[in-house]
Amino acid sequence: METLSAWEAVPGKTPAEKLGSLGIMEGRNLDIRMLDEISRRYDIEVFLFFEEDLARTRTLESVLEEFDIFPEYGRPYVSIGNFLRFTRENDPSFEQTMREFPLMIEIVTTGEMESPKDGRPVPYITGLMPFLDELDVNSQLS
Repeated sequence: METLSAWEAVPGKTPAEKLGSLGIMEGRNLDIRMLDEISRRYDIEVFLFFEEDLARTRTLESVLEEFDIFPEYGRPYVSIGNFLRFTRENDPSFEQTMREFPLMIEIVTTGEMESPKDGRPVPYITGLMPFLDELDVNSQLS
């Protein structure tokens, strides 16, 4: 007897309906930790963009193709897992900071793409990282 994957068990017929039932909708701001949990639990690819123009005006496929030749940390986007792993390894206070000042990611697009690992369809989310001037943690500390 075959069991359903966590993603297959999510209510909805289309990726947009399924993501919507998880609270993921374009234009919504979500805590990066929640996005990471959803990504891992439901096997969803989440890409965090640092450049608003790329996130809003280009397809994910075209951006992935264009920047594939660059090393991962030289691209204008990063996978959520790699971003969090890098940040946790390089900033011991990151977890505490996230509890005090959650990092909110704006959901820009959602959809389905071919997995680079095995070619099967996989849901994806693109999110826009806040700009440094929006983070302004220092003013929140005073």
